Amino acid sequence: MAMKPKLLVTRRLPPAVTERLQGDYDAIVNPDDHIMTPDEIVAKAQGHDALLVTPADKINAALIERLPATVKMIATFSVGYEHIDLEACKQRKLPVSNTPDVLTAATADITLLLMLGAARRAYEGERAVREANWKSWSTTYMLGVHVTGKRLGIFGMGRIGQAVAKRARAFDMAVHYSNRRRLPHDLEEGAIFHKDPEDLLAHSDFFSINAPASAETQRWLNAERIAKLPNGAVVINTARGALVDDAALIAALKSGKLFAAGLDVYEGEPNLNPAYRELTNVFLLPHLGSATVETRNAMGFKALDNLDAFFAGQPLLDRVA
Repeated sequence: MAMKPKLLVTRRLPPAVTERLQGDYDAIVNPDDHIMTPDEIVAKAQGHDALLVTPADKINAALIERLPATVKMIATFSVGYEHIDLEACKQRKLPVSNTPDVLTAATADITLLLMLGAARRAYEGERAVREANWKSWSTTYMLGVHVTGKRLGIFGMGRIGQAVAKRARAFDMAVHYSNRRRLPHDLEEGAIFHKDPEDLLAHSDFFSINAPASAETQRWLNAERIAKLPNGAVVINTARGALVDDAALIAALKSGKLFAAGLDVYEGEPNLNPAYRELTNVFLLPHLGSATVETRNAMGFKALDNLDAFFAGQPLLDRVA
């Protein structure tokens, strides 16, 4: 009977995914779900054939250089792969796979949750009820802003951006977008394309960030660009925290330039800028974009599908390096 490939899994995975991987692999798992240090990853990887990592693991060039020669592949439990130095992996001829296509709906859903929560002051309202500070109904109590009929600007019209647009149309929102390439007419479904993302800003009563993290998008939403948004706009970010200049966004929320923001991702998370916690007009979530049972299972199964393909001598389904 052939020996099972040895797999190091750096974080605890959903039960269904863990059951499958333990059946198919000789796996070291992480039952207490702590974030492994680089030294721990290197030590535990000794004699193992592959790693299954997550965005919490910083797989940089120094770590890749220290990995034992037995490690022949890295699979990441994520769509994004900025936590892995792909160039260092290529130099070691170490293939890397990710998990695209399975978290689009869940992330688009959370975008609408943030949009509604920020616009309708959900955090303030929920806290008032829990803390018994809601005294009576009033015509002017905790007024929010309409979502229905407003203009939605989408920065990054990939799969998730398109799914957000689809949901926004149910609110009769006018969809504007900017993307590296214009979508085919049938995929636009009436959305208005802005070749220059700077032009998108003035048409965005709600501004949804759905672009990938890159050198070009690093802190893209800065003070200069926030100034181009309509007064009272709402900013939503479910992409990556690095796309936002936190100091500029916080200043705009304090000044009233922006009505509110809804954030699921943060630069340096979980150590977000503490000033966010002091603001009542920002609706905060702890990176829940893909956090449904169905989606996390699908992500885990896709990671295992790529590992299965590699050890069967077949091309990876979702190779990024």
